[in-house]
Order: sequence, then C-alpha cells, then structure tokens
Amino acid sequence: MSSTLFFFIFIPLLAFILLAVNLIFSPHNPYQEKDSVFECGFSPFLGQNRTQFSISFFIFALIFLLFDLEILLVYPYIVSSYTNSIYGLMIMLIFFLVLTLGFAFELGKKALNIESRQGIVIVATNKEQTSTSLSKINNLD
Repeated sequence: MSSTLFFFIFIPLLAFILLAVNLIFSPHNPYQEKDSVFECGFSPFLGQNRTQFSISFFIFALIFLLFDLEILLVYPYIVSSYTNSIYGLMIMLIFFLVLTLGFAFELGKKALNIESRQGIVIVATNKEQTSTSLSKINNLD
C-alpha cells in the first residue's frame, strides 16, 4: 500500500473517530442563552436583533485588515531579500513610511479611541446619603 493511499484512508477515518469521541464524551446541556442567536456581542431583546453600535468597531477592523495586508505585501520582499538590490529596500522603506504616516494621522484624529459607557452611578434617597457618597468618591481620587 502506498503512502498516498494510506493517507486517503487514514485521515478521513481518524477525523470520523475523533468526531465520534467528541459526540460521545462531550456534555450536552443547552440553555436559553446558549441556544440564542449571537450577533456582535449584543443579545437580542423583544424582537430587536439589530441595534446600533459604535463605528469605531468598524475602524478597528479596517485598520486590522490594512496591517494584515501589509504583512502579505511585505512577505514576497522578505523571501527574495537576498536577491533584492537597494532599490527594493527603498521601495519597502517608502511603503512602511506611508503606512506609518497614515497610522500617525489616525492616532492624531483620535480615531482609535473607544468611548466607555461605564461610569459610577449614585442613587441616593436623601441629601445625607448623597453627600457621604460623594465624599467617599472624592477620597478615592
């Protein structure tokens, strides 16, 4: 039996065995949250599964794609770096300079800041509780 035929038989057989072991030994206890639809980290409520969220999430995703593509475009240069001349090095340096300037521009515009909605909420029933709560918060600073 050749090694290629062995792998065409062995790999699917191993995959089915591992899937069967997983189905047999994995715990199965579904609950409402586990079976609910997951969209962008927001739980749907009252039939509204499309909620608004900050555009900065998209900006982060686009910047990730930009730098991911940068790695993809630099890879051929690195592979052929022994045969490249000074011209290839200068092109790569210009490429990195343009990307760095774009990233500095984004940092300058504060495009990468995500505003937090977390804060301290004080609920008081009378003036004494409010003043003691505020004095405790001021002492934490």
